[in-house]
Amino acid sequence: MKLHVTRPSDFSGRRSAIKNIASNVALVLAAGAFGLLAGCAPDKPQFKSIDLTGADYAQGFTLADHNGQVRTLKDFAGKVVVVFFGFTQCPDVCPTSMAELAEVKKLLGADGSKLQAIFITVDPERDTPELLKAYMGNFDPTFVALRPTMDQLPQVAKDFKVYYKKVDGKTPGSYTMDHSAGSYIFDGQGRVRLYNRYGSGAEGLASDIRLLLKNT
Repeated sequence: MKLHVTRPSDFSGRRSAIKNIASNVALVLAAGAFGLLAGCAPDKPQFKSIDLTGADYAQGFTLADHNGQVRTLKDFAGKVVVVFFGFTQCPDVCPTSMAELAEVKKLLGADGSKLQAIFITVDPERDTPELLKAYMGNFDPTFVALRPTMDQLPQVAKDFKVYYKKVDGKTPGSYTMDHSAGSYIFDGQGRVRLYNRYGSGAEGLASDIRLLLKNT
């Protein structure tokens, strides 16, 4: 009877094959587990605006409104708040942005009551409470204007990373204001979530607000 003697090289080849099989099985199991986890993870909302979730700026405000009442984000809990910085004598960007917000409110239909537009003036020198109230009334009576004092304005602008600059005119009272033109959007829990660029359109903004209302 002949005995078959297994050579060391045979053992080595078998060990290598077993290792390869084990590695392949591990890869398949890992891929399957990842797929299950990915399938269980909630889909991240696809916003059209810039997603600022988790930002450490634009955290809120404590300012008097056009009725003289001090307001904070907590006053609008449960609503999506859109904050825009501008001034009443702005010839184009400001009225266009506010009119767009009024259109967004209409597009939201029954959810329009869950939108709160906030206008923060960068020109408190000329924008009196009476003027601001009338200005809001041109777009929607539920819109709120906030009027920082001349001392408060620099800090508020810094907190929101907003640019503004007074540009002298031909006479002392004819100056204008350069300023940032986008809007900050907060969810119903008062967290800053989005930055909407000027001119993005009412449809896109309404879509983002619907997503925030759905996911808040």
